[in-house]
Amino acid sequence: MEQTLTLKQRWKIFQAEHPKVRIRDAAKSLNSTEAELIATTVGSGTLRLNAQFPELLQEVESLGNVMALTRNDHCVHERQGVYTNLSFQGMMGLAVNPDIDLRLFMSQWKSGFAVDEDGRKSLQFFGPDGTALHKIYLTESSDVAAYETIIRKYKSEDQDAALVIEAAKAPATERPDAELNAEGFQQEWLDLKDTHAFHGLLRKYEMSRIQGLRLAPKGHARQITVPSVKKILEQVAADGIEIMVFTASAGCIQIHTGLIRKLLQTGPWFNVLDPEFNMHLREDGIATAWLVKKPTEDGLVTSIEVFDDAGNIIVQFFGKRKPGNPELEAWRYIANTLAEAP
Repeated sequence: MEQTLTLKQRWKIFQAEHPKVRIRDAAKSLNSTEAELIATTVGSGTLRLNAQFPELLQEVESLGNVMALTRNDHCVHERQGVYTNLSFQGMMGLAVNPDIDLRLFMSQWKSGFAVDEDGRKSLQFFGPDGTALHKIYLTESSDVAAYETIIRKYKSEDQDAALVIEAAKAPATERPDAELNAEGFQQEWLDLKDTHAFHGLLRKYEMSRIQGLRLAPKGHARQITVPSVKKILEQVAADGIEIMVFTASAGCIQIHTGLIRKLLQTGPWFNVLDPEFNMHLREDGIATAWLVKKPTEDGLVTSIEVFDDAGNIIVQFFGKRKPGNPELEAWRYIANTLAEAP
C-alpha cells in the first residue's frame, strides 16, 4: 500500500506522525532529499524560483533584518543581520559584514524556493543532490512587502517543472601517506603567509584535510578530545572573548564573529542561544577534533577544527581577528591550555 503513495502523501503522513521532525532528517527517513520534499509543497505556500540566484541575493538587503542559516549534517549556524556589501566575481560570492558574513560558491546552487510555512517566510536554496545550501528567514522586523516583490520578480515561469536530482558525489579516496610529498607539504605549511592559502596547499599535495593535519609539521596540529572543544567554548563565553565560528555547506560558508554568551546542552546538541547568533552542534556526530596552528604575516593563527567520521569538516573556531592584526592572546591561551590530548 505504502509503495503506491506519492512522495507528497508520504511526506504529509510522516509530518503528522512526527510533528517536530527536522526536514533534513525526514528526507533521510523517506529516502528522499530536502529539495524534493519542499518541491511537493509548490502551489501550497511554496513558489519555485528561477536560477538568477546572484541577482536575487543582491536584493535581499531590501528585506532588512533577516536570519541566515547554513548547516551541514552536524552543525546548524544561524545569524541575524542585513545582507549588505554582497558582490560576485564569476561563480564566487562574498558578503563581508559584522553580522551577515558569507562565502558563496554559486556553481553548487541548483534550485531555490520561496517557502511560507505556517506564516514563516523564507528563501531556500539547494545543491544538485537536493541538499540544502543556504536559507534566509524573515524575522519580525523584516520587510514583508519587499519579500513579496522579490519572489514575484524571481518566480520561475514553470512551477511544475520536474526537479532533477543528481547523485551525491562520492568522497575522494585518500592516497597512501607513503605516496605523498610530506616534507614539501610541511615546508610550505611553515612558509604560509595567509590561512586562506591552506586549501590550495592541500589540493597541491593531493591530501584530504584530515591527512594534512596528520602530516602537519611538528607542533602545528594535534588531535584533541571532543569534550575539550566544549570546555574551550565555555571558557571563552565566561571570559568574554570574541571568536569566529565557521560552518559550511557545499555552497556556502557562514561566519559569526563576536561573543558567545548563552550555552545550553540539549541531548546530543551543544547550543549557543544568543539573540543574534545560534549554533547547534551535534556532539555525537563528531569523530575527531584538532588544534591547528598556521603561520601568517601577522603571526600564528590558532583554530579548533571539528570533523565527522567521513573526514568532512563540521565547524571551525578561531579567535576574532582581521588581516593586519595578530590573533587574540586570550584565545590562543585558552585554546592551547584546554585542548586535551585523547
